[in-house]
Amino acid sequence: MLKISSKSVEKMMPQDRLYSLRSLDTPMAGKLLARWLMGIGLIFLIVLFLPWQQNIRGNGKVTALDPSNRPQTVETAIPGRIQKWNVREGQYVNKGDTLVVLSEIKDKFFDPNLLLRLREQINAKTSSLSSKNQKAKALQRQIDALREAMQNKIDQSKAKLEAERVRYQNAENQFQRNKKLYEAGNIPLTKFQDIEYKFQGAKADFENANIELTRVEAEYLDKISKAESDLSNTLAEIFDAEGEIAKLKNEYANMQIRNEQYQVIAPQSGVVVKALKAGIGETIKEQEAVCTIMPDAQDLAVEMYVKAMDVPLIAKGRKVRVMFDGWPAIQFSGWPSVSVGTFGGQVEVIDFVNSRPGEFRILVIPDKTEESWPKQLRMGSGTKGWVMLNDVPVWFEIWRQLNGFPATLYEEPEDPLYEMKKANEEKSKDTE
Repeated sequence: MLKISSKSVEKMMPQDRLYSLRSLDTPMAGKLLARWLMGIGLIFLIVLFLPWQQNIRGNGKVTALDPSNRPQTVETAIPGRIQKWNVREGQYVNKGDTLVVLSEIKDKFFDPNLLLRLREQINAKTSSLSSKNQKAKALQRQIDALREAMQNKIDQSKAKLEAERVRYQNAENQFQRNKKLYEAGNIPLTKFQDIEYKFQGAKADFENANIELTRVEAEYLDKISKAESDLSNTLAEIFDAEGEIAKLKNEYANMQIRNEQYQVIAPQSGVVVKALKAGIGETIKEQEAVCTIMPDAQDLAVEMYVKAMDVPLIAKGRKVRVMFDGWPAIQFSGWPSVSVGTFGGQVEVIDFVNSRPGEFRILVIPDKTEESWPKQLRMGSGTKGWVMLNDVPVWFEIWRQLNGFPATLYEEPEDPLYEMKKANEEKSKDTE
């Protein structure tokens, strides 16, 4: 083997020293790795400039848009004891079907003929009221008759008083003339005394007629006052009777309604989900839940919760991608067109008040332009959702996520409260 000394190597030119390295072949694995790295880098560079649809993520559950179609508990209006169950869990019931039959537990309502007793009391009070009304009418007729009689007596007394007044004036004139004649000595004393006696009699009759007028008026006013007092007492008894009748009728109506409450009725069609009270003979309190009914809802919606910082970016009508629990799905949030197993929706309601600390609730309904939601969905199933926003380059989205900036909007969403006010004003104008 040829050996080269170190001094000989130092005397060689630089190109001579690298010649041996150039003569070595590069391994194929290294070339392949470099090509792959270059290709991946080029693809990554291209991907950075691809469009990416920004979105807002949120979790929630399946519910109904109409509150009346959400699961509801059936409560009793009265306390009672469970006597019979007419349904079982999982059974479909129609609106108006009897779910549970109750029996009474209050001794006040034990009498099976309580309604009949109340009706008899009402009839008795009504008859008493009728008699009192007849008495009041009779007293009113008596008062009218007394007033008429008083007026006639007063007219007669006034006529008599007028006649006595005229007689008294004539007697007084005659007395004054004869007095002068007597003082002049033209008539004797006996004749003058006779005239004076007649004058005093006429004066007394006039005063008696005046007193009689006052007496007649006072007598009849006393009789009228007594009759009016009796009438007032009778009217007071009538009002009391009417109040008692109204109270009895109210009690009768309440008892009728209570009798209907012994059967707990299904408020709407649906499936009996859970019986909260099960045992026969078990006592339940007033307004206590008996069972839960899941209505036959056709207006499914997704109740989704999003962060408070994202709410201003969401507007009614925004497209949403929804993934339901139990349905296999692959979701590329920024590329919804290549997602598999997700369903389309759109924002219908945005709450004005936070439902959870730092989170707001939105309601998402199915998008009619896309595939229908599965019919097998059950109320309360979990969901994941993405509210789709605007398109931006991938590099911008990565930069935004790294800096924690909110998503970008090209235009400000309209005020939903203003839209509702405007819709109400238009509706009021149409009604007018």
